[in-house]
Amino acid sequence: MSPKIDVEQVKRAARNSVPLSIKTYTLPHETEEYLEQILSIFLDEFGQNQIKDRIAYCMKELAVNAKKANTKRVFFKERGLDLDDPEEYEQGMRDFKQETLNNIQHYLELQKKEGLYIKVVFHGREKTFTISVHNNVLISRKEQMRVYDRIARARAFETMEEALSTVLDDSEGAGLGIVIMVLMLKKIGLDEDAFDIDVVDSETVARITVPFSQIHVEDLDSLSREIVAEIDELPQFPDNVVYLQKLISDPDSEVADIARQISMDPSLTAELLKLVNSAAFMYQKRVDNIVEAVKLAGMRNLQAMLYQYGTQLLLDKGQRWLWDHSYQAAFYAYTLARYVLKNKAILDDVYVGGILHDMGKIIFSSVHPELLAKIERFTKNRNIDRDLLEDLSAGLNHAEIGALIGEKWNFPEILIAAIRHHHEPYSGPKDFAEVIDTVYLANAMCDIEKQALVYEQLDHAALRRFNIVSEEQFTQIHGRLKTAFNREKEQSDAM
Repeated sequence: MSPKIDVEQVKRAARNSVPLSIKTYTLPHETEEYLEQILSIFLDEFGQNQIKDRIAYCMKELAVNAKKANTKRVFFKERGLDLDDPEEYEQGMRDFKQETLNNIQHYLELQKKEGLYIKVVFHGREKTFTISVHNNVLISRKEQMRVYDRIARARAFETMEEALSTVLDDSEGAGLGIVIMVLMLKKIGLDEDAFDIDVVDSETVARITVPFSQIHVEDLDSLSREIVAEIDELPQFPDNVVYLQKLISDPDSEVADIARQISMDPSLTAELLKLVNSAAFMYQKRVDNIVEAVKLAGMRNLQAMLYQYGTQLLLDKGQRWLWDHSYQAAFYAYTLARYVLKNKAILDDVYVGGILHDMGKIIFSSVHPELLAKIERFTKNRNIDRDLLEDLSAGLNHAEIGALIGEKWNFPEILIAAIRHHHEPYSGPKDFAEVIDTVYLANAMCDIEKQALVYEQLDHAALRRFNIVSEEQFTQIHGRLKTAFNREKEQSDAM
């Protein structure tokens, strides 16, 4: 019996562009069935279930080949043969197939004992869906060339019958499988470039990349833009906030003028005093004077506070859990930048990015009936599937909606980038990569606490920016941040 699938977890991974990985040492039939079910859920989310059988074949072919590579490693090791020596390789391969078929359980146990695994990763990212099969036996250059040779031969075939009637490198039995896989990809309109195999971070990674339906993606994008354009409830920032932003940006402004303007708004005054009396400033005595608070906060902190304050004025505060999540992500982002990256220059950007990264979700949490009616008319007029609304409201494209709102409000480019790419740091502008990675990791830590993510799903390039190379190291940093946040929250609640 295959393991029970957490359907909602798989759907969340698809909608939020986070990888979902399944790791096995032996790849039993039950695990193959489990992988196919996960694939089906992913493709359902992207409206592409009609290609499931063909993609499932490709996934199985790559997984079996990874398992075979692991088996080959332990077989050669047990025989005392060198995989990289041409003569010894040929000698070992004469017996490999029959010996391992007759005694497969023995070799599977050896693989597990050696820690040789197969890991299948599903990932919907940007406008593509990828399935990558990882194993920790490194493919040699010669083996890699052999695979690409098979792919090249596959170009000569138009049908399965042609391939099946042709003998191709039967010494390992995998040649025909690769050819059929390429033909499967052709059947759904993809060429051999959709497949790749290489060594990445001490693993052999075989990857299939499937573009989403362009119509579906374009419809989602146009629907996101329509939502932002139609939300009359999202005007530009309030006049007093806009005026304060101009004062802060003007080098001739006096601190007293800025303090006087802030003091005219009791809520904004309270926000400023809360900010400067927080643990982040570590001030020894309580600050109650507005002029002193402005001096202590500094202009960049004031700008950051105004983006946060103005946004909260305009967005519904009813979904308290979303705002609580945003505050926690902002705290984590700020602390990561200050104490791990030790980069004070990005503190304000990552904090505000943490506060505002889920603006798109907040919009949908409080969508008004008249807005919903407008969106439904838009989808009907454009003949767009009604299910797209469910995609948007469930989280798909919420980052894009948030970024479009940021553009409408004239947010800085770096803040818009942090909002747009907080689930996909690898796709953001390189100039803003440090801020994007920080907001991404802070948000991911919050999701891990909610059990919406696991460590294996995290973006490794983003982790490397923080010199995180193991789950144990990540857990230690995360634990310290969580303890610090809870302490900060207790102090804030006591104020």
